Amino acid sequence: MNMLLTLLTNVTLASILVTLAFWLPQFNTYAEKTSPYECGFDPMGSARLPFSMKFFLVAITFLLFDLEIALLLPLPWASQTTQLNTMITMALTLITLLAMSLAYEWLQKGLEWTE
Repeated sequence: MNMLLTLLTNVTLASILVTLAFWLPQFNTYAEKTSPYECGFDPMGSARLPFSMKFFLVAITFLLFDLEIALLLPLPWASQTTQLNTMITMALTLITLLAMSLAYEWLQKGLEWTE
């Protein structure tokens, strides 16, 4: 009975929130809000504008640090292996490689935001 009550409460609350999130924004509409958002480009201009490097650099930086976190997360589990030296050596090699790639981007001024 307790599980059924919890499930019913969660479904009801989720349904109410989804309904409110769907209907409330429609009460306050204006031209700027209904225009399409094109990732920082002016939506009224041409669709053939050159791609801004700022968005590309943000994506690459995110992927770099996301990959680094993905490599660091398994370390506590990997450190309980019987071949500890091999595991730590490989993990540190990968982390060093990622740090070197970040340093290279930094030295090449690839992370500068001014154009």
